[in-house]
Amino acid sequence: MVKSGRSREVEVVSKVSVAPTSAAVTAGEFNFQEYMMGRADDVNTALDQCLPMAYPESVHESMRYSLLAGGKRIRPMLCVAAFELFATRMDTVMPTACALEMIHTMTLMHDDLPCMDNDDFRRGVPTNHKVYGEEVAILAGDALLTYAFEYIAEKTPTEGDGCADPRTVLKVLSYIGRKVGSTGLVGGQIVDIEMEGRSEEASLETLQYIHAKKTADLLDAAVVCGAMLGGAREEDVARLTKYSQNIGLAFQVVDDILDCTMSSEELGKTAGKDEAVGKTTYPSLLGLDESRRIAQKLIDDAKAELSSYDQAKAAPLLALADYIGNRQN
Repeated sequence: MVKSGRSREVEVVSKVSVAPTSAAVTAGEFNFQEYMMGRADDVNTALDQCLPMAYPESVHESMRYSLLAGGKRIRPMLCVAAFELFATRMDTVMPTACALEMIHTMTLMHDDLPCMDNDDFRRGVPTNHKVYGEEVAILAGDALLTYAFEYIAEKTPTEGDGCADPRTVLKVLSYIGRKVGSTGLVGGQIVDIEMEGRSEEASLETLQYIHAKKTADLLDAAVVCGAMLGGAREEDVARLTKYSQNIGLAFQVVDDILDCTMSSEELGKTAGKDEAVGKTTYPSLLGLDESRRIAQKLIDDAKAELSSYDQAKAAPLLALADYIGNRQN
């Protein structure tokens, strides 16, 4: 039997929370497990409220089914944590945090389709198209993508103390659009598809491009947009861009490792899919040991970008970097 998404997340958080991190400087003050569970609850409540049922019911049921199916909520957490480096008014950042989870959910719904990865389970439950059919799953994913931009534009407060400048909101919308589009996430997915079954032609540069675009760009959008909404300066955005790109690449390297070392029950989705379809991965190209070394180096480099910040404020970002490097699903 596949474990519930929530129980798997608790297990993983428990493992990671005791791992040594640079956030140890706040030992006794910062509890990552408590932070992650609290933020996940905040995000889940906001997601439930932001997407009420409406007519036509079928598409809204489908949207809510996948959006509220659980998950680690890493992207919204990164967005909030980056915002908290510079500001405190949570309603300024939460619309963008929710929107990023909508976009991430759309990518999962579309990835699971028969024309893509053809998966039957996601987060331990049947995939969207298995419940609602392929046509509805495609359209519900499209609706989540478009609603994400609408939600940021309409719900981000721009008047009053601690609110975002309207020009910053425009920058956020543009930044996310670029990171998700044909030169970002979609571009990475296209190259990934084109390289299936052609592992002998793959180079490390191609693999890095796929991972940077397919995975790292949305994590980058989460961190950078959170920082921008908090009022970060250009030099802060530059540092946090490097941080997010490193953890984004590490996230996918770890994903590659888990796909070939964990069971479907442990992952909550079908294991071994990469090898089955002939995808080029870090383990297939460089081996498991080198892949693990690369992932750890990326995490270390990401955390180094935060050394100039108040370590108490940076503690969530530092711990999230370690969480990504040590996750088990």
